[in-house]
Amino acid sequence: MVARVRTVAFQGIEAVPVDVQVMIAPGKVGMQIVGLPDKAVAESRERVQAALHASGLSMPSKKVTVNLAPADLPKEGSHYDLPIALGLMAALGAIPGDMLASYVVLGELSLDGTIAAVAGALPAAIGANAEGKGLICPFACGPEAAWAGKDFDILAPRSLIAIANHFRGTQVLSRPEAGIQVAARDLPDLADIKGQESAKRALEVAAAGGHNLLMVGPPGEGKLTDRRPFRAPHHSASMAAMVGGGLRVRPGEVSLAHHGVLFLDEFPEFTPQTLDALRQPLETGDCVIARANHRVTYP
Repeated sequence: MVARVRTVAFQGIEAVPVDVQVMIAPGKVGMQIVGLPDKAVAESRERVQAALHASGLSMPSKKVTVNLAPADLPKEGSHYDLPIALGLMAALGAIPGDMLASYVVLGELSLDGTIAAVAGALPAAIGANAEGKGLICPFACGPEAAWAGKDFDILAPRSLIAIANHFRGTQVLSRPEAGIQVAARDLPDLADIKGQESAKRALEVAAAGGHNLLMVGPPGEGKLTDRRPFRAPHHSASMAAMVGGGLRVRPGEVSLAHHGVLFLDEFPEFTPQTLDALRQPLETGDCVIARANHRVTYP
């Protein structure tokens, strides 16, 4: 019997569907994960085995094969822990496998069976909602995933035991409410600045209209105090660091400053090529990075 669980791989901020297939068969005792996994995914077998043991479920004395399909798509990240564990539990008969068919699953497992937060809950939720499926994600990611839709089915358990009890009917997991995590700290306030009325007015207009803003002035004029930079790259930063790139594409500073501030201190020291690379994202609002086998679009 092959148990199947749907999860996702991330290409930029896009969630690509991935099927986790788990089969238990006679053979050499152990677990093997195939399908182009990276180091974090390959280490999942140790976390999964420890989490299942902590949850009171023993590994079978048989060969366990986990296939991540499509096999030609690289898989990276620790969010495959939970779908692998649930697929293994379904193959063992610990939970009903047919209930998993209507969910997309992601989450990292701790050794004690608790489910840790992972990145990408909202893109995964949007993709699952588009397919007409629900989402199983860590408890800490539930408020983020809830932004995908009001009627979107979300299960956000704290542990493997909680999700198993939910499927057995002995515990009911409520849908999380949409929310945003806010750091508990005092934010800068324009009221703390004495003078600089024109600069403060310009900040208000730029914030209200969503305009780009260039603050110019000699050192000590209060540019940093008016608005602390969210992303402040050094003037020696490369073009790839500014707009994104790499073998496994990562967002650059211009994307990481989305809905924030990209502060270019010592502006004339940046190379002309780097500054010119910022023109297209500022004009279109998107940063497109092309690779041989795919294209990634960041905000």
